[in-house]
Parts: sequence; structure tokens; C-alpha cells
Amino acid sequence: MMYAASVPIFTQMLTGLSGVLDKAAAHAAAKKIDEAVLLQTRLTPDMFPLARQVQIACDFAKGTPARLAGVEVPNFPDTEVSIADLKTRIERTKAFIAALDQAAIDGSADRDISLKVAGREMHFKGQPYLLGFASPNFYFHLTMAYAVLRANGVELGKLDFMGIRPPV
Repeated sequence: MMYAASVPIFTQMLTGLSGVLDKAAAHAAAKKIDEAVLLQTRLTPDMFPLARQVQIACDFAKGTPARLAGVEVPNFPDTEVSIADLKTRIERTKAFIAALDQAAIDGSADRDISLKVAGREMHFKGQPYLLGFASPNFYFHLTMAYAVLRANGVELGKLDFMGIRPPV
């Protein structure tokens, strides 16, 4: 259950995020908007901009199953300056989590998980970590990226967010 509730879901949603970024790139090109401006856009002054929302979503998508599997979380420097760079980060994240051991993740419901958040040590068991902390954070940052783009006129729908392609 732990694997099914993490890796395939993160993969699907990251695929959706990559598609959303494709639409953002097309929108920027059509409207002659500098991508760098779009990547630094935020809904309010005290929130992270689009690029950081994508980076954090990827961090949760790679960090969560890594911790559940008991392996080191890889460090991806936050150096992306273009939509193509962010899409590369998404693909690196998907490749990393695809290589994780399913059995190790499935056996993690009672595993002790410790991490620092904003300088504060937090402790969880595996299942509460996945369902009550990591997944909500992942979805929050995905939603913020989607909302920034929608607020800037990118034509997106729920299926884009979910990474589902309707039948043609």
C-alpha cells in the first residue's frame, strides 16, 4: 500500500506538472512573455514563485519515497532558470523514484522517519508521514504552481493538473 500511495501517484502528478509547464511555455511564446518573468511570478508577495513551487514539489516527490525506502535523499540544487530546466528536474525526479525498491517502500508503514523542517526536527512513522505530511505538502506545491499559471492566463483544466490525457 505504501508504494501504491506514493511512487505511482507522484509519477502521475509530476507527469501532469510537466504537461502544465508545456502549456506555460506555449502561452509565454504566444503572448511574448519572458519565461523568466513567468517563473518568478507568485500569487502574493509572501509566497514562493512558480519555479520554487515546482522545485519543492519535486523535492517532496523524491524525498518521500526515498525516506520510506530507507535510502539517502538525493540533493538536486535549485538552479533552474527556464521551463526546460524545470522539466529536466521533473524527469530526474521520476527516474530516481522509479528505481526505488518497491518492497522497501511497502514495508515502511511503521518505519521511523526523521527530518528537519525549517530548522525543526520532526519525527513520524512511515504511514502518517506519507499520508498526513508529505502528500499534502506535495499537493500544496503542485496546486500553487497550477494556480500561478492559471492566474496568468495559461489555459489549464483539472485533467492537466492530474496528468490525465483524455481519449482522442
